[in-house]
Amino acid sequence: MNGALKYFGSTLWAFGATLLVAVLTGLVALWGHWPGMLAIAAAGVVALVGSALLAMRGWRSARMLDLAVEALTRSAQRIGQGEYARPVEERGHAALGELAEAMERMRSRLRQSTIHKDYLRSILDSMADAVFLTSPEGVVKTANAAACKMLGFTEEELLGRSIVALLDQSVRGDFDLLQAAQDTRETVVRTRDGQTIPVSLAGSRIETDDPQFQGNIFVARNVTDRKRAERRIRYLARYDTLTKVANRMQFQHLLQQTLARGLRSGRAVALLYLDMDRFKEVNDTFGHDTGDRVLEVLAERLIRTVPQAAILGRLAGDEFALCLHGLPAETDNRVPIGQLARTILNEVARAFQLNQQEVFLTASIGIAFCPRDAENVIDLIRNADAAMYHAKQNGGNTFTFYSPEMNAAAVERLILKSKLRRALERDELVIRYQPKVELATGRVVGAEALLRWRLPGHGDIPPSRFIPLAEETNLILDIGEWVLNRVCMDYRHLKTVGSEPGRISLNLSLRQLRQASFILRCRSVFRRQGVSPAALELEITETTLMADTKNTLRLLKELNAMGLHLSIDDFGTGYSSLSALQQFPIGTLKIDQSFVRDVDRNAGNATLVRTMIEMGRSLGMAVVAEGVETASQLQFLHAAGCDQAQGRLFGDPCAAEELLALLKRQGSSGAPFGHLLRQAEATTRPA
Repeated sequence: MNGALKYFGSTLWAFGATLLVAVLTGLVALWGHWPGMLAIAAAGVVALVGSALLAMRGWRSARMLDLAVEALTRSAQRIGQGEYARPVEERGHAALGELAEAMERMRSRLRQSTIHKDYLRSILDSMADAVFLTSPEGVVKTANAAACKMLGFTEEELLGRSIVALLDQSVRGDFDLLQAAQDTRETVVRTRDGQTIPVSLAGSRIETDDPQFQGNIFVARNVTDRKRAERRIRYLARYDTLTKVANRMQFQHLLQQTLARGLRSGRAVALLYLDMDRFKEVNDTFGHDTGDRVLEVLAERLIRTVPQAAILGRLAGDEFALCLHGLPAETDNRVPIGQLARTILNEVARAFQLNQQEVFLTASIGIAFCPRDAENVIDLIRNADAAMYHAKQNGGNTFTFYSPEMNAAAVERLILKSKLRRALERDELVIRYQPKVELATGRVVGAEALLRWRLPGHGDIPPSRFIPLAEETNLILDIGEWVLNRVCMDYRHLKTVGSEPGRISLNLSLRQLRQASFILRCRSVFRRQGVSPAALELEITETTLMADTKNTLRLLKELNAMGLHLSIDDFGTGYSSLSALQQFPIGTLKIDQSFVRDVDRNAGNATLVRTMIEMGRSLGMAVVAEGVETASQLQFLHAAGCDQAQGRLFGDPCAAEELLALLKRQGSSGAPFGHLLRQAEATTRPA
């Protein structure tokens, strides 16, 4: 505008000067040349009009230029303020066209750069990891949203801080900025409220020719969950999750360190190996969840009982181990260690509350010493295990110190367990029959099927040695089904040839009774062999009978409904009461041989046997005495009113063919054991 006014003023001055010249020229003409005066005047008017037109055109051109400059100025101001959306204003002035185009290109490029910058910023803020852009000296220049959230600061508060100042005081001394900008490391940052967070910090250098953009970029990832998982994994690798004590690997590791220190210092170490007695019955009866709870309670009791410096571990299942160190090597440590073992057994024997029931359990403990019994972990554990098994064989609920002879028994047990797996395949199992004799007549009225393992090179192995192994390996289920098949086949053969074998009894273990398909398998065998269930009798120990009365009663009722007879084996060794026996469908009561053995010499046993006989008869049961070996025992039982007896007095257990011969002789010649009864009667008859 100012330029147009200046241009318009100069034009007016030129127009005035021209007009003055024309007037002066006209005056001169008037004086001397009047005729030419008009011509000169006309020429002046023409010049005046032309000058005016030129002045108007110049003013308009100047005005258009000013407007174009003003539009470009406004566009430049918007660009300078970061407003890149509106195009550059362009008024079409030829002199400024190139400038307007250049400004438009600049605006477009700045707009694209801004879009890219905002996009990159949105990418940074959307990242879950914390990102810091720093100067070469480590001063924070940019921090994304995740970084602000992790540390609890705003970005403005983080700007200008050193990346080192964001770390916890404990790790700043080891932090090397140059090294951190080139690798990945784990460190700890401290938040605004003082909380420490473990992070994985990855750094990288920013290389550029422009010094203002040089620096470092750091990416920090919160690894709290990973650290927690690593701690959990390390814990699981060393400790038992159920009982919270050391697992087998960790216990062996600690035992190895303890033995090494003991050998260097000349001190002794004691290892106690504990195993629960018949713990599988708990799992079979109440379920594994209840069994796990028992182990938890057991571990709590052990922790309270053992010395604080002792090392306690769970080796497997219901097996625990206890290491005591720092014992004097020159003295006999068996007395104090034995006292501790007895204290532990007393703790174990306290009642466990299972499903609102009190259950009493026991344990067996084997004890070995270092360096007396072994100087390394493997041998020490093996020897303590051998001593524990020896204690278990002695009835359990006791402890035993290791002796070298136990290793031979442990090795033999392992060999038997391995060979037992092949016994069925190699047809090494056999059935022997022990006759049952009716004491009123001396006749054979049945037999008990006894399982024997005829192992080549070892002779006949009694069930007391291999049945526990079969139960440990779960082979008892297959063996039990084989026995049932074999007995049914023998019974069918005896009936086919015309003899009357009476009722054949066979033993039933708790594992078989708890087998889900046991009843179905029994039905299948009877149907396949064509034998009536009424021909057989299942013998169940008193302990098995009372393990889980509710479920046992249900199963026994199903078996009895099939026609099977049921009997209580080894009666007197458990804790059943008369009222408990009445609820079971039991038809026969068998008095354990431990009572019969001394019945003719021990007044207490004699009283117990008479009571058992009277109890059985009052319940309507047939009473059978086991283990009869002498005539005096037979005499007592006959006088006491016992119904049947079995034992070596009537011969050793025999094969099915020998039983057949005995039955044939009975069919032709009468009662084969009548003479023994007549002798008993003669002995008891008054003179």
